[in-house]
Amino acid sequence: MGKLVECIPNFSVSKETNEAVYQGLVDVAKSIPGCMLFDVQSDGNHNRCVFTMVGSPEAIEEAAFQLCRKAMETIDMTKHQGQHPRMGATDVIPFVPTMDMDVAECVELSKRVAKRIWEELRIPSFLYEDSASRPERRNLAACRKGQFEGMPEKLLQEEWAPDYGERKIHPTAGIIAIGARMPLIAYNINLDTSDLEIASKIAKAIRGSSGGFQFCKAIGVMLDERNTAQVSMNLVNYEGTPIYYAFEMVRALADRYGVRIIGSELVGLTPAKALLDCAEYYLKLENFDARRQVMEYHLVGME
Repeated sequence: MGKLVECIPNFSVSKETNEAVYQGLVDVAKSIPGCMLFDVQSDGNHNRCVFTMVGSPEAIEEAAFQLCRKAMETIDMTKHQGQHPRMGATDVIPFVPTMDMDVAECVELSKRVAKRIWEELRIPSFLYEDSASRPERRNLAACRKGQFEGMPEKLLQEEWAPDYGERKIHPTAGIIAIGARMPLIAYNINLDTSDLEIASKIAKAIRGSSGGFQFCKAIGVMLDERNTAQVSMNLVNYEGTPIYYAFEMVRALADRYGVRIIGSELVGLTPAKALLDCAEYYLKLENFDARRQVMEYHLVGME
């Protein structure tokens, strides 16, 4: 089969807010030979969609660029509103090693894409995570701080020159974070309250930057159409901070405020091991061996 790489670009549009623009991006992703579009998640409250693509390095490199071009042509960030922090029409492009690829190769891939996006589209970018040019840029939240509206001023600060491009954003497409990273789990928990402050307090308590779980990033957001507050998380190392750690801590903190968890959701694809770890924990399985006892592992020829 050869080398495979995963790419999970995030765009500042949703099917709910602009179906034509959303569908245009989907059509581009499906048109690239060698690129498989596995999943698309759209959220109207966040006004954001997340693509999950897998393919050869060459196909994914082309898909990432063409999607960025399409987003630049069809998304105007001066008119964008949404619950989720964002700084560009294409907000973030992560590359994840999947088969016979390592992180170093994904870092080089990210740099090629960032360079081409600047040279051909004139959209600047920060390199983040394993591609970061300096330690403070590893964290996506640090790169995105200020968002689209505050980015022109931020880029004038000495330490925040783009890794590719000039010290000014594209007027309508903004700026992008591009990088290589290990698999990330986007996981959200919904609470039976309309009090956003409660979700924000819980998010602050569990995220690593505030002294919570080391590999958890979290914010509180409001799902307006459901009148529901949500704790929105990225688990950047699901073995260091398993899903069930996050779930149980959110449940305990929610109880403190007199609210309950009414549901949770995974955004995009998730490694099977992360879910099997939850099954092992909640079912209290003894001597569980996923490679030996999960049928699908045998069907795909895993050892």
